[in-house]
Amino acid sequence: MGQASAQAQPAASAQSTTAVRRSLWSRPIQRREAIDGYVFILPWLLGLIIFTIGPFVAGFYFSLTEYDGLTAPHWVGLANYQAILLHDPKFLLAVGNTVWYVAASVLPGVILGLLLALILNQKVPGITLFRTLFYMPSIVPAVASVALFIYILHDRFGILNELLFRLFHVAGPHWLTSPRWSKPSLVLWSLWGVGGGMIIYLAGLQGVPEALYEAASIDGAGTWRRFRHVTIPMISPTLFFVLIMGVIGSFQVFTPVFLLGSSEYAMESAGPMNSLLFWVIYIYNQGFFYFRMGYASALAWLLFVLLMVLTLLQFKVAGRWVYYEGEELR
Repeated sequence: MGQASAQAQPAASAQSTTAVRRSLWSRPIQRREAIDGYVFILPWLLGLIIFTIGPFVAGFYFSLTEYDGLTAPHWVGLANYQAILLHDPKFLLAVGNTVWYVAASVLPGVILGLLLALILNQKVPGITLFRTLFYMPSIVPAVASVALFIYILHDRFGILNELLFRLFHVAGPHWLTSPRWSKPSLVLWSLWGVGGGMIIYLAGLQGVPEALYEAASIDGAGTWRRFRHVTIPMISPTLFFVLIMGVIGSFQVFTPVFLLGSSEYAMESAGPMNSLLFWVIYIYNQGFFYFRMGYASALAWLLFVLLMVLTLLQFKVAGRWVYYEGEELR
């Protein structure tokens, strides 16, 4: 009897909620407000469908076809995926180059951005000027910053090699024309924009309550212990956000790779001996250099699946080290 009444209560509650919604919709003012709301979000909704969901679905369809962008697509099923995973050595090279760049750029960028934020979080006169100076490189357009780095790292006329020779009498490496140094050059460029992460860290650091530092100091905690047991847990959501965005952005890096790769080697924009053949560059080459749009769509979908899996894994592991106020550490 009691169980039946308990089951009837949610049903009655749902019916009453539906009745309230119908009554609100029947009122002229509420109906007009709802219509106005839908009208205002209509441009965004159309943009989402036309420019995001539409290409997303079309890309998956084209990945199952042989399509050159000019003639009608020919259905081939999973043949593109099979060719990529089993018979394409350049794909493995592109994956290796991309993973190398992600491993070499994301963690140093996170650490350097955090160190800059810790330094610039001090309350000293003129600190706003320094924050602005360190943040400005992150808003410089990628084309301009890459052009600057091409000038700095040029083999014969570069500023960096000139300084190395004059100060240490050392001949600098061939930054842009050597397969050994082309990817480290790209990592140096990526560290140029750590100011973007620095600003996010600053926001997180300024949200840490001073009472926690005072309580830790009273308990005898030094600078390192306060950083380890107060600062890191409190800004762990910020660290997590920057880490996820850094991994996704590094896997999808395109503009600097394209410009650095085409500065000396115009063919396919892959750099010396394909050392800059990254995943997205390979997608571009297949789609717009060889006009294999179906093959490029399959490559793009494989990248999407990989990023989705990596992101889910990061969220899975995040429960062990990311702390949110109001919940206990696991």
